[in-house]
Amino acid sequence: MILSAPEIIRRLDQSCGRGNLVITPYSGECQQPASYDLRSAGDSLLSKGICTLVPTLEWVELPMDLAGTLRCRSSFGRRGVLLGAGFVDPGFRGQLTLCLTNLGSDDIIVKKNDRVVQMILHEVREGSQSYSGRYQDSRGAVEAK
Repeated sequence: MILSAPEIIRRLDQSCGRGNLVITPYSGECQQPASYDLRSAGDSLLSKGICTLVPTLEWVELPMDLAGTLRCRSSFGRRGVLLGAGFVDPGFRGQLTLCLTNLGSDDIIVKKNDRVVQMILHEVREGSQSYSGRYQDSRGAVEAK
C-alpha cells in the first residue's frame, strides 16, 4: 500500500503511537497527494554525461513498517536527468544521497531547496529487519565504498 498525504502527515505526528516517520525540515509545499518531494541541500552543477552526488536537505527516518521509493521529478526528467539508487529500506536514518546523471544536452544547475525527487512511502507488512548498513546516520553526500 502506498501512503496518502493524510497518512504521511498522520505518521509524522509524534503522538500517533506507532513507529514514527521523520522528515525534517518538513514543508507543506513538498507534500504531494501520494508522495513527498525531497529537496537539494545545496547548489550543485549537473554536468552533461556525469553522475553527481547530491544530498537531500531533509533528514529522513523510516520506521520498521515503511520503505521508500525515490523517483526523479518529471521537471528534471524532461531535461534528461536520471536518478540511480532509488530505494530506502525500513529503519534508515539520515540524509539521502541522490545519484543524479545528466543525459541532457546542457549542464543543469540545481539550487538549494529545489525539489528534486519524490519519495513514495510503502507499507511493509511483518517487517522484522531494519537497515544497518554503512549509510545509516549519513550527513551530506556519501561516496560509494
